[in-house]
Amino acid sequence: MIYRIGRKTQSWYGETIGILILDASYPCIPGNVGNASTFPFPVRYQEVQGATIDRLLNQRSPTLSEAFIQAAMNLRDCGVRAITGACGFMALFQQEVSSALDIPVFLSSLLQIPFLFQITRKPVGILTANAECLTPRHFESCHIGPDIPLAIAGMEKQREFREAILEEKGTLDSSKIETEVVEVAKELVSRNPNIGSILLECSDLPPYAHAVQAATGLPVFDFITMIEYVHRSFVRTPFTGHM
Repeated sequence: MIYRIGRKTQSWYGETIGILILDASYPCIPGNVGNASTFPFPVRYQEVQGATIDRLLNQRSPTLSEAFIQAAMNLRDCGVRAITGACGFMALFQQEVSSALDIPVFLSSLLQIPFLFQITRKPVGILTANAECLTPRHFESCHIGPDIPLAIAGMEKQREFREAILEEKGTLDSSKIETEVVEVAKELVSRNPNIGSILLECSDLPPYAHAVQAATGLPVFDFITMIEYVHRSFVRTPFTGHM
């Protein structure tokens, strides 16, 4: 078999997925997109300079667009074959980044919503880091129209989640956050008993996906389901077995 270089700027190989990560500082536990041990395959990270939680979630600063594009290009030049994000609110720049690159870009977990609606034909429940910051613009950037019914619940009023992640206090009590996430999920289902699936919009919530599913009995999707799905499309392997 003959192998060829991917790019002249590429000095190493084997990292299919590149991940854009915020300019933030808090513990990313296993299961979090920001923890490389979450994945059963190697990934490569690139911090988006200046993309703080405040600027992305609260200010929704359009001036961050160039920083996202440059960071994505850096990952592409390192040889990754597809680029994702580590915050659902990166949806704001899905169109700009994907238009600037020649490889697949899937910055936000929100991109899964049309698929979830089609397979269930029921409203999609969304657990987000901050419901007050999730705007129609985020959904429009992912081509999610008003024809898809959504039920949204946020974590912004949960003390441990808010202080550990949104306010970056420096420590994180995972047991407390799990309890908070489960309670918010149960309340979401209680208020919207017709939802057919739950999407964990926030990249900090996948560590608690199993607990949410145990509490609600619903299929649970998140950044990890999306990233693994795309990764498998690039590393197909022969089937083995017998007849």
